[in-house]
Amino acid sequence: MSGNLFATIRARAADVSRAARFVRIDARALERLAERLAMDPPAPPVWDVSTHHRGSPRSTLAYVITLDAINFGSGWFPKLRKRDGRSGYFTLAMGLKDRFDAEGPWGARELAELSPSDLARVTGQDVEDPAVVELLALFAASLNDLGEFLERRHAGSFAGLVEAAAGSAERLVRSLAEMTLFRDVSVYDDFEVPFYKRAQITAADLSLAFDGESYGRFEDLAELTAFADNLVPHVLRMEGVLQYRQRLGERIDAGELLDPGSPEEVEIRAVCIHAVEEIVAAIRARGGTTTAQAIDSTLWQRGQRPEIKAHPRHRARCPYY
Repeated sequence: MSGNLFATIRARAADVSRAARFVRIDARALERLAERLAMDPPAPPVWDVSTHHRGSPRSTLAYVITLDAINFGSGWFPKLRKRDGRSGYFTLAMGLKDRFDAEGPWGARELAELSPSDLARVTGQDVEDPAVVELLALFAASLNDLGEFLERRHAGSFAGLVEAAAGSAERLVRSLAEMTLFRDVSVYDDFEVPFYKRAQITAADLSLAFDGESYGRFEDLAELTAFADNLVPHVLRMEGVLQYRQRLGERIDAGELLDPGSPEEVEIRAVCIHAVEEIVAAIRARGGTTTAQAIDSTLWQRGQRPEIKAHPRHRARCPYY
C-alpha cells in the first residue's frame, strides 16, 4: 500500500462513511460530544502496572509486542473464563503479566513453538468449550508467526524489530502487517479498507510503556488513527454519535455475531474511525488540541463503565480486535 498509510486509512474510512448503508453519523450528537470533550479534556493515558508488565527494557518491550500479537478475540470473549470480573482484554493482559513477572519473556524460538495448551495455562482457560479452543489456536498461531518473523527478519530480536522502524510508527505498522494476523484489511464494495488496529496500537502501547522514550519514541505518533475495535464504536453508539439501521441494531442487541468483513461490520469500524476524525476536527475548531489516539483512549476508557457495558456491543469472530 503506497503513500502515507495513516492518510490512506483515514481516506478509506471517509469513503466508507459516505457510502454507508447501515451506519451513519449524527452530526448534532457528534458536536455535543466534541464540545464536552473540549471543555473537559481527559487526562492522558498511562501504562497501568497493576494490569500490565513493566520490568527491564528488554522484558517490557517483549511484553508489549507479545500482548498486542494476541490483543484480539472480542467475538469470543463472552466464552472466556474472566479474571476477577475483568474484561477479556484484561484477562489476557494480566495473565501475560503474571507469566512475564515470574519467568520473563519468551524468546523468538519459544514463541514459534507455543501451543494452544500453553496459552490456556497462561490465560487461565479450560479447553472444554470449542469456541475457547478456537481462540486459543488463533493466539498460538499469531505468536508462532511472530516468533518466526522475528527469527527470519530480525535475528530473533524484539529490539531489532523496533529499531528497524527508526522512530516511525508507520514503518513499524507496515512491518507488523507482514504477518498474516496483523494484516487487518477488509474489502468494501470494490475497494480495500485498511484498519491495522493491532499494529497501530502496538506503537501506541510502546509509547505508553516507555513514556515516549527509547523503544517508545515515534516521531509520527500523532498520525495514528482511532483503533477500530468493537468497544469504541459501541461508546459512540451509546453517545448517539453512531446510528445503526434498525435491523442491525436489533441483531447486535440480541447478541448475534456479525460476519467479519461483512458490509455491516466494515461500516461500524470505518465509520467509527471517520467519526473520531470529525470529533478531532470539531475540538480543534474550538481551539483545543487533541489527536485521534487521545479521543480513542478516552472513549475506550468510557467503555469500561458499567452503564456502557450493560448494553451489548457488536461482536465478530476475527483476529483483528
